[in-house]
Amino acid sequence: VQLQASGGGLVQAGGSLRLSCTASRSIVSINVIGWFRQAPGKQRELVARITSSGSTNYADSVKGRFTISRDIIKNTMYLQMNSLKPEDTSIYYCHLQSPNQVDYWGQGTLVTVSS
Repeated sequence: VQLQASGGGLVQAGGSLRLSCTASRSIVSINVIGWFRQAPGKQRELVARITSSGSTNYADSVKGRFTISRDIIKNTMYLQMNSLKPEDTSIYYCHLQSPNQVDYWGQGTLVTVSS
């Protein structure tokens, strides 16, 4: 499975970006799809995810600002990021876990939020 992420860039604080991640296979029968991020010197952390049941989970730091969604026809998931803060600056990675619990990662897309 290959995951192709896009949509990162430079934005001012308070601005918005939308990340996209297209999978090379169907995202219908999966355990979970989601987004992680990793800032320099920090551990990778979960940002948001959609489980196989369709439920969503968000990190406390992004609740109310970020929205994860998916388009099963396009095999694509999205992360709409609003009210961005400098502390959101990070490399964002899309993630997919298959039904047999194998993890796949996208190549990462850099989001930089200037103050």
